[in-house]
Amino acid sequence: MTPENSPSPGAVDAAALGLIPAPRTLTAAAAGPYPLGYRTPLTAGPGTEGVARWLRATLGPPTGLPLPEGDGTGTSAGDGSGTGSTGQGIVLELDESLAPEGYRLAVEANAVRITGGTAAGVFRGVQTLRQLLGPDAFRRAPLAPGRTWEVPPVVVEDEPRFGWRGMMLDVSRHFLPKDDVLRYLDLLAAHKLNVFHFHLTDDQGWRIEIKRYPRLTEVGSWRSRTKYGHRASELWDETPYGGFYTQDDIREIVAYAAERHIRVVPEIDIPGHSQAAISAYPELGNTDVIDTTTLSVWDTWGVNPNVLAPTDNTLRFFEGVLEEVLELFPAETSPFVHMGGDECPKDQWKESPLAQARIAELGVKDEDGLQSWFIRHFDAWLTARGRRLIGWDEILEGGLAEGAAVSSWRGYGGGIAAAEAGHDVVMCPEQQVYLDHRQDGGPDEPMPIGYVRTLEDVYRFEPVPPGLSEEAARHILGTQANVWTEVMQNRDRVDYQVFPRLAAFAEVAWSALPAPADRDFAAFDARMRAHYARLDALGVDYRPPGGPYPRQQRPGILGRPLEGEPPLV
Repeated sequence: MTPENSPSPGAVDAAALGLIPAPRTLTAAAAGPYPLGYRTPLTAGPGTEGVARWLRATLGPPTGLPLPEGDGTGTSAGDGSGTGSTGQGIVLELDESLAPEGYRLAVEANAVRITGGTAAGVFRGVQTLRQLLGPDAFRRAPLAPGRTWEVPPVVVEDEPRFGWRGMMLDVSRHFLPKDDVLRYLDLLAAHKLNVFHFHLTDDQGWRIEIKRYPRLTEVGSWRSRTKYGHRASELWDETPYGGFYTQDDIREIVAYAAERHIRVVPEIDIPGHSQAAISAYPELGNTDVIDTTTLSVWDTWGVNPNVLAPTDNTLRFFEGVLEEVLELFPAETSPFVHMGGDECPKDQWKESPLAQARIAELGVKDEDGLQSWFIRHFDAWLTARGRRLIGWDEILEGGLAEGAAVSSWRGYGGGIAAAEAGHDVVMCPEQQVYLDHRQDGGPDEPMPIGYVRTLEDVYRFEPVPPGLSEEAARHILGTQANVWTEVMQNRDRVDYQVFPRLAAFAEVAWSALPAPADRDFAAFDARMRAHYARLDALGVDYRPPGGPYPRQQRPGILGRPLEGEPPLV
């Protein structure tokens, strides 16, 4: 139940607190507000020590408070002194009776007690604590040293609707340096999102170091120039462009995500979207159709005709890639590996004698069956190593392996078909939650792409389509918002497209909301007023409610706007 609809006492002003995503219940505490002082201890119960380290490192800089280790009795460990009015301070503990990511935050007479079903639940609870302290708690240094910090007198009881609450970030079309990726993990954590889908390879760049195949980054991570705007634009940026993450960068990103209880889903796209790999290793392409040695990393956007050849050499090559990927993304953090499978034109396979011979050899019906063979091979390969394959909904074509999961991007249809067939599904329809689509129909939107999807449109997105059977609905793992970066050249452009809409998406993924038409967007919008101040403190270059600032506009740069309401497909 959302705060604006719950029977909370009048003392709780949900709009003023601005909690996003909305908790299940928000009620007034009998005690409080609770002051935090220089000697306020932070007590970490068994299993919550990592959350305590994160909280101390995050709240210390903006508050100036050391939050010394407590012993659970109201004493700061090591100095023997009491804490006066702050009592037991902040107490973190586990309670297995709560949902795994569920938590309870209660302001008591002598403590702020945050209890979670697991450490992940406690971590979600401390995100709420940070929001309760106000936007200045999101800064990196105190604005007014010595100021008083207070936790409002509330009790929050909360748990997520979905176990998969994610965002996909495309770093292939435009590369985000490692520190920017770490920053986005912090932003996901602040919104209680728990999956980071890391789109690492595509036609326009290979972004992950693979030691046994060094040319993937020596050649495949750099393109000579870049289309500026939509692919129909006549403009080019002639600056050579590229970048990649070393294996140690990847290990750091994965560890950073794990500290924030975020799973990372690496994506290695096959058999389409592979020109960067083919440019580095031409034998991967359909050499009996084209001279693959002439291919370079692609410099424009769209669906590329150059796809992988269906050879045993290709399979062995990508098994080698995946062996290193699995070592970098351990199963505890990355149980799923995304293998793409989308937008794979079959023209070269139709012309290729080798591909046609492979179709006959395998006894599959056609080129769709050949793609299914690719995906089934790696599904079995990953399953044998304790992982699960997930791919875009085109992997349904030609038949899908039993254990594979589907990211439904072309609409709801692929996800409905997969769920009814017993496959797990992540709903991410482009018509609803592709954040590269424009936010307004006005002429000032920078490089406008796709349908207009406003903050309210995203807030009314429903991941579980109506009419889905109860059994099939259990296969909806959750939902994610996707961010494709063809026209996002840097972090600020990504910020502009992602925020504030990611806040609305986070509430859809977390909160127990009514049906879309019944959702109280006005109340959400009122809570966003407090949340904009948090985004300001975090330095997020979001789209202002009144429209883009002049520096955020891109006049004269061709986009691809689509008019009208997006179809429900």
